[in-house]
Amino acid sequence: MSVGDFQAMLPLVALGAAAVAVMLAISIRRSHRACALLAALGLAAALALLPVAAAGAPRQIGAMLTIDHFALYYMGLILSAALAVVMISQPYLAHCKPGVMAEEYYMLVLLATLGASVLPASSHFASFLLGLEILSVSLFAMIAYRREQAASLEAGIKYLVLAGLSSALLVFGMALVYAGRGTMNLGELAGGSGGGMLPAAGMAIMTVGIGFKLAVAPFQFWTPDVYQGSPAPVAAFISTVSKGAIFALLVRYFWRMNSGTAFPGCDHATGWKACATAGAVFWTFAAIAVASMITGNLLALRQSNIKRILAYSSIAHMGYLLVAFLAAGELAAVAVGVYLAAYFVAKIGAFGVVAALTGPRGEAVDVVGDYRGLAWRRPWLAAVMTAMLLSLAGLPLTAGFVGKFYVLAAGAGGGLWALAVILILNSAVGLFYYLRVISEMFRPAEDADVASEASSVQSRSTPWPTAAALCLLSAALVGIGVYPQPLLALIGRLP
Repeated sequence: MSVGDFQAMLPLVALGAAAVAVMLAISIRRSHRACALLAALGLAAALALLPVAAAGAPRQIGAMLTIDHFALYYMGLILSAALAVVMISQPYLAHCKPGVMAEEYYMLVLLATLGASVLPASSHFASFLLGLEILSVSLFAMIAYRREQAASLEAGIKYLVLAGLSSALLVFGMALVYAGRGTMNLGELAGGSGGGMLPAAGMAIMTVGIGFKLAVAPFQFWTPDVYQGSPAPVAAFISTVSKGAIFALLVRYFWRMNSGTAFPGCDHATGWKACATAGAVFWTFAAIAVASMITGNLLALRQSNIKRILAYSSIAHMGYLLVAFLAAGELAAVAVGVYLAAYFVAKIGAFGVVAALTGPRGEAVDVVGDYRGLAWRRPWLAAVMTAMLLSLAGLPLTAGFVGKFYVLAAGAGGGLWALAVILILNSAVGLFYYLRVISEMFRPAEDADVASEASSVQSRSTPWPTAAALCLLSAALVGIGVYPQPLLALIGRLP
């Protein structure tokens, strides 16, 4: 490995070193605060090293990794999200029952972040699968980390089974593609064609496997139960880091397909949509997008648990993102980058409020009725939750509005009028269940039939790490919503 290669991989090296440092610290002396601090410092160091890596980009590291500005942008999103999750997790896990070791949790977060960071830079099936498995195996343990809670264990087992199934499908699909094309390099696969039915069958099976990972319809059925049973910070991690990393890989792969000759007549001017309309690829993704938007929003209307509402809304948001993905072209690339940034901020902020309201003994406060009167007891938390939900709904002056505007513009620019109309109609449906939660928070406390336990939990002060994370997320949400030019300029420089 050359010095330039090492420089390009510095953020990944920092993450690996931080995980080892946390492991060594645990072996010397157990300290929850020290491990949380080490994890936060490791993530901050990896973030600080991104400009250093960018100075040497683009860089091809063997056949496995491509470290370019595209990969580094999505690494930045992933690292920022993981840092916010660590800040929210420290107070959340501080009240674990004796016997539940909180320290190893931070090593798992760092390893999961390392696996997720590898995905946007992957240029080979081997690095893709390696990053995905590091991410998935760490998530099994994170989801079931509160093992004294039956719901957490149940969620961990469900995720283990579904993630194992999706990994098996991915490996089988990769084997078929390799048998037909004789390569596992993503660039060569995107830039060529042929091989008969085997690659087509392999890609179809891989689409199912990725569908499970992204939790898009009709592969979304595991999502609500896993989100509800997971600790709130872990649910935030799954809904953002896990999905964002896989989506970034999809965009990279299809960008290459767009500029290559995977389909006759495919070029930058028309986008891969024009090529794929001759086949089934475009319509398959279009059907998944529509099914995800409708299924996520309609099922969210029936939920009374806020974690399940956020789970179903994440399914709908993946459908929105697929509209930009299908539109292709430069505007679609900007739309995906902006939308994922806005989605990360709002989702982590919403789950951060849920984590802040969790009781001192880990009592969940995640039923919509539990939030009744929150604005009168803890107005600051209610204001943050309101801003995050309005951003997810895509209302003006929030980051979500900018993201949704660009997705619609990309859809219209790509001629996807039907998908754009379906997106607008589904956004209107989504607004209803977000407003239902907001209205509960602002109902007068004296009229509320609030349970005494939930009321006492709502009256506690917010720990400073959670408060700091929510302040930063709120600032990012409003900053992107009011002045998005710096973010747009950054994304515009991506290849």
